[in-house]
Amino acid sequence: MGLECPFDDRQEMLRPDYEFFHSQGSRPLDIAYHSHDFYEVFLFVSGRAEYIIEGKTYVLRPGDILLTNDRELHRPLVEPGRLYERYVLWIRPEYIRKLQEDGTDLAACFVDAARREYKRIRPGGELIARLMRLCGRLEEVYGGSAYGCRVLERAYVMELLVYLNRAYFETAEELVPDVVENQKINAVVEYINRHLDADLSLDALAGRFYVSKYHLSRQFKQYIGVPIHQYITKKRLMTARGMLRRGQPVRSAYLESGFNDYANFSKAFKAEFGLSPKDYVRQL
Repeated sequence: MGLECPFDDRQEMLRPDYEFFHSQGSRPLDIAYHSHDFYEVFLFVSGRAEYIIEGKTYVLRPGDILLTNDRELHRPLVEPGRLYERYVLWIRPEYIRKLQEDGTDLAACFVDAARREYKRIRPGGELIARLMRLCGRLEEVYGGSAYGCRVLERAYVMELLVYLNRAYFETAEELVPDVVENQKINAVVEYINRHLDADLSLDALAGRFYVSKYHLSRQFKQYIGVPIHQYITKKRLMTARGMLRRGQPVRSAYLESGFNDYANFSKAFKAEFGLSPKDYVRQL
């Protein structure tokens, strides 16, 4: 049974393991910067689009694949009026661990992409053809009720992850085409992500990087797409959410991610994720 989802704004997974989408359309899309508490595989099929991940803008070609982890802000920029088609796989890190056999790390491509801060795979013709066929097979059984559909789903997801890792590690490290970025802003982003519990006021960051705060604010918005204070808040919330998922107490999560008091943290958390921190923990 195939499943073709229309484009919508849902960014939360409803299933506990993974979800799979095949969408196409030409209506205008305006998707806000967002993050997930799971991994995302984005396979671009057709259209004209760019994808922004943590300040890097990737100009996409058909067959490009993007990997985002559970700590990265991202959004697509789609040119309206043209057919836009893509496959998307959402998958939880803990589910990948359940799929692993014989010590094979099926999450290796996500981990290494985060380390390299480069998220795109541009596979050769044979590999992308295989990955497209796998997406088609997964689509046929996804959500189906016929005998063995869940078994086939699991098998196809495992196979897809194997070939994603092969495609990723065959991509030359020096091949970084079609990326728009700013090295100064990259350094600011890296500093923010490593020092979420520090003073990250605009004045403090401008002083550390020897730029005027007005120039920093303007360039940050230009390359990242959101104001610097909004980015910092989102990253702190994402970090706290990850800590809660790993079983850390609420107090540790909000203090170590840079919030000074629970009331502000709880209000911001609910505004971002739709649940209070305590309700989120209960849901887990």
